Amino acid sequence: MGQDLLQKNIERTSVTKGSSDCERGSGDNRPISRITGFHLDEEGHWVAELSCGHTQHLRHQPPWQSRPWVLDPQQRQQHMGMPFDCGWCAQGVDSDTLGR
Repeated sequence: MGQDLLQKNIERTSVTKGSSDCERGSGDNRPISRITGFHLDEEGHWVAELSCGHTQHLRHQPPWQSRPWVLDPQQRQQHMGMPFDCGWCAQGVDSDTLGR
């Protein structure tokens, strides 16, 4: 769970194998996924499950991360199906390394 500066990045545990379900955003051609679900990690932080197969922590830790909606079940439900910029897809993460 770090970075080997001489070789390549080691993926974080929240990343799962990606799929080709990322859409392309209009104009800038960035990949866009959709939120398909949520789960709690082992430390009690909310994780969004994305249509591309990746996951993304959505922490509410003011003042650095302000996402009070993740703490409310109804507001999380309202975000289901919403577009989400997947940082892993944008980086072109090599999904062959994710199964290690």
